[in-house]
Amino acid sequence: MPAASASLAVWSAAWIAGAAAADDVLDALAPWSEAHDVVAADVGVAVATDLPTPDHAGAGLGALLVLLRQRVGPLGLDARVVLPAPGDVRGLPGPEPLRAAALEVGECAVFAGADLAVVPSVVADGVLRWTTFEVSAVPPQAHPSLPDAEADLRSGVRDAASTLAEMDVARPRAGVREEIAARLRGRPQPSWPAGTPGRPLRVLQHADEVEAILVAASGDDPGGALTSGAALARTDALRPLATAVRAARVAAVAETVRVLSAA
Repeated sequence: MPAASASLAVWSAAWIAGAAAADDVLDALAPWSEAHDVVAADVGVAVATDLPTPDHAGAGLGALLVLLRQRVGPLGLDARVVLPAPGDVRGLPGPEPLRAAALEVGECAVFAGADLAVVPSVVADGVLRWTTFEVSAVPPQAHPSLPDAEADLRSGVRDAASTLAEMDVARPRAGVREEIAARLRGRPQPSWPAGTPGRPLRVLQHADEVEAILVAASGDDPGGALTSGAALARTDALRPLATAVRAARVAAVAETVRVLSAA
């Protein structure tokens, strides 16, 4: 699904750059959950950040914004989204607890200019918790340029469709278009700051559409008609496209942050 961490990275960067108010950031995160709280990953982080540990009630998102403002370096916030998956942890810094937490949920926001990263997780009905980690030695941005990511996504769709057709595991299924449309309608509908360039938004929309198709294709086995070998082959054929979706989202967020931070 589209990442709450992307919204936090983009809107935090816009706020630090003076292109959005703090209330705009809080409002922009509302589609992801009715309530948000912020905690430190451990006692050491709590001491360094003045955030509560997970065994206490979390602070509000405003506390995280204040912390980012206090820690932002001379080169700016350098906000990023990282979307790790097993076998693909590009751009994900340490420590190891951060890596494990981000891999479990498939996302995190990294603020290289503030030496912080936050991982969202649902801890109760209607509550999204942002666990805060201190980071150092953040890896360079690990994504293609936005034009390359967009091209890779388009070619990935073609390659996957061709491979599935050759394997004869891409059969039409009644209602699949409606299923895809319903999945897209059911996603959170994030807003973006004024001044967000159009191309990243188009890439993000395309990535959402492709991911909805991926989900439908991955579960398309009416009556268990596929053998286990064919199902595994289909998964292998779709994996590069899933990687392209993640890369496109990361590149789109990076370009958006770059433009808003320079405004």
